[in-house]
Amino acid sequence: MPVPQRVIFLVEQASCLFIKSLFKMVQHLRKTKLTNFIQMKIKAIHHVAIICSDYEASKKFYVEVLGCSIIKETFRTERNSYKLDLRVGNGDTIELFSFPHPPERVNNPEACGLRHLAFAVEDIEASVAYLKSQEVEVENIRLDEITEKRFTFFRDPDNLPLEIYEI
Repeated sequence: MPVPQRVIFLVEQASCLFIKSLFKMVQHLRKTKLTNFIQMKIKAIHHVAIICSDYEASKKFYVEVLGCSIIKETFRTERNSYKLDLRVGNGDTIELFSFPHPPERVNNPEACGLRHLAFAVEDIEASVAYLKSQEVEVENIRLDEITEKRFTFFRDPDNLPLEIYEI
């Protein structure tokens, strides 16, 4: 049995209205904050987490030697672990964790994953002199061939490579 013209006309009109509504909805989504569901917009690095083997030695190093300030210190009984939130400079955060018997970090040869943590300093020579006065071994100052800025490396108590980079 053939479909009446009137029914065909109504189906075509409904399809057209549906497509127009769908188009308007997509335009609306593009204009609103709902696009955050479609696209992630990273604002900044929130924190860097470091696991240490000797909590007291690492706490002393990051607070007394590097000058980080303590935001909050928490002992987590269920994990037999400390979590120390540290403020770096004007607002960056390091989370220092202790866990019983963490595996050693692979440094040489370098492995995949976080390579090092770099701190921005204004005077690299003064920073190197200070670190050496605190009995921290510091590599020779080098020049970044790309940016022509000076930098060097040193290590924390767990041998994590740390960099100071002159800005």
